[in-house]
Amino acid sequence: MTVKKELLKFFLIVLFLGLAGMAFGYGVKKLQTPPAEAKKVDKKPTETKKKNEEKAQEAEAPAETLPVTVQDNVAQSENTASQGDQDVSVKTTPPVVSSQYPIHRDITTTFFWAGEEAGADNKNISNLPSAWDEQWVKHFGGIDDPNKRNAFFPAKFAPKENPFYLALPYNDFDNNGKRKQEVYSLIPWAKEKNWSNSESILKNRWIKIIKGGKAAYAQWQDVGPFKEDDKNYVFGTALPKSKINKNAGLDVSPAVKNFLGLSDIDKTDWQFIDAKNVPNGPWKQIITTSQIFWL
Repeated sequence: MTVKKELLKFFLIVLFLGLAGMAFGYGVKKLQTPPAEAKKVDKKPTETKKKNEEKAQEAEAPAETLPVTVQDNVAQSENTASQGDQDVSVKTTPPVVSSQYPIHRDITTTFFWAGEEAGADNKNISNLPSAWDEQWVKHFGGIDDPNKRNAFFPAKFAPKENPFYLALPYNDFDNNGKRKQEVYSLIPWAKEKNWSNSESILKNRWIKIIKGGKAAYAQWQDVGPFKEDDKNYVFGTALPKSKINKNAGLDVSPAVKNFLGLSDIDKTDWQFIDAKNVPNGPWKQIITTSQIFWL
C-alpha cells in the first residue's frame, strides 16, 4: 500500500511538471508574438515611411525635360534673327539691287560740299545755294568743310540736315521755276502722290552708292555735276553726257567720300533706292525733309 502511494505521488509530480512546462512554453511564445491589433498598428507606420521615402525621391529627382517641338525651334530662330537684325553691319551688307531702278556702273564720281565757293575746281559754280534751296548753307547749319571733320560730320557745328548728300545732273524744274511736264512719265516715283508747286519730286530722294563691296546711302540735294538735263543717264542706262572731269556723273558729299574712302575723282556704282529699304547707318542720324526754298 505504501508503495502504491509513492508511485501515485511520483506520477502526479511528473504530470504536474509536464503541465507546468507546457504552460511555461505557451506563455513565452505568446509574449514573443504580438497580437493582431498590434500588427495593424505596426503596419501603418511602415507604409507611411515608405510613402514619405517615395516623395523624397521624387523631390530629389530632376524635373522632366519637355521635348523641343518644331514650332519652338522656329520661334527661337525667328527671335535670333530679329536680334541679329538690330545690328546691321554697313560694311558687309550686300547692295540691294532692284529691277525697278537700273544700276549705273563705273561712274566717274567727284565731291562737293554745302558752302563750297565758286572756283576753278567747280567751273565757277557756287554751292552756297543748291538748285532747290537758295539758302542751303543756312538751312544745313554752316559750311560743310571737307578738311575739318568730326568723323562723318562737320567739326564746327551740328548739321541740321543730312551730311550724306549728293548731286545728279537732272532738275525737275526748268530755268523759270516751272515743273517739267516730262517728269510724270520719266521719274519712276512721280505718281506716288500729288506734288505741290513747292515740292521737288527729286529732292531728298535716297541713292545707294557702291565702292567695291561697301555701300553708302545718301539723299539727293543738288543738281550736277555740270549738267541739269541728262535724263537718259539719270533715269535710263546711257552714260553721262558731261565731258568734264572724265565724264563725271555723280557728285558726293565729304561724308560719303570719307565713308567709302574715295579719292577726289573716283569710280562708283549707284542706284536709286526706296526709303523703306535704306538700312541703318550714319546716314540715318539726321534725315533731311525740307523742301524747295526760293527767294
